[in-house]
Amino acid sequence: MRPAGKRTLALISTGAVALSLVGATGAGAAPGNGAGNGQDEAVAKHAAASTRSAQAEVRAYWTPERMKNATPREMARPDGKGKPGGTTSSAQAVQAPAQAELGKVFFTLGGANYVCSGTATDSANGDVVTTAGHCLNEGPGAYATNFAFVPAYDNGARPYGTWVAESLVAPQAWVNSGDFNHDVGFAVMAEQGGQSLTDVTGDYPIAFNQGYGLTFDAFGYPAASPYDGEELWRCSGVAGQDTRGTTDHRLPCSMTGGSSGGGWITGGVLNSVNSFGYQGERDVMYGPYFGNVEQQVYTAASTS
Repeated sequence: MRPAGKRTLALISTGAVALSLVGATGAGAAPGNGAGNGQDEAVAKHAAASTRSAQAEVRAYWTPERMKNATPREMARPDGKGKPGGTTSSAQAVQAPAQAELGKVFFTLGGANYVCSGTATDSANGDVVTTAGHCLNEGPGAYATNFAFVPAYDNGARPYGTWVAESLVAPQAWVNSGDFNHDVGFAVMAEQGGQSLTDVTGDYPIAFNQGYGLTFDAFGYPAASPYDGEELWRCSGVAGQDTRGTTDHRLPCSMTGGSSGGGWITGGVLNSVNSFGYQGERDVMYGPYFGNVEQQVYTAASTS
């Protein structure tokens, strides 16, 4: 099942949208190839809720109240990485209809509950959700617990239920050193009722090494002001390339914190995610280049 339309959203937060790349590691690395710190080995895997009882506990944990009160992950980063709010006409996000392939990600880190965005992704196992690396691991640091995906979330509605991750897969470059060149993660969701996630929701195919200068629709659930995280939003445009220290794509976008991990769609395929913004630069979202490292990590998740 493939979505007929395409939509975009991005991430920003008021004051400081938590993913500003000032002083980020890995600057200057070639797209997707990695450099040092075991990056070419690529893959870090972590067991999450691996039993049915643990998965039931996670589903029960995410009450409507906890979901509503979850904090955009970008607003909690201690490094002050982020970007200010405000909008320009070319970057203005627009509200988009809910899509089964797109949804909200909920998780716990350090005893606090957070929210990001994610995309149900075509895979061999039918269970992969693509999001930002910082939505499943502190980079570097602990892995998320209570990791759940709610497809087509809309004002509290969960029309396709709540899906729980049984494993989390990310680039070693993110897990070991928080390298924003590789800020992507893949959650492998547990089956429900004998069905895989994408049997129920459909999916977006994923592509790698597609180059720069692409036209994207970027999606997400921005939750920091002026947004409330209750609806899907989209930014659309031609992406440039970061010239300030990463190999990332650069897309004008007004979205705020909570949209992190939302998928960037080009030509019907997933090819990046909302990752960070630079402090002092208004209404611009950056998303990692999906290269060889990302392909290795995705393959490991897809075949888990």
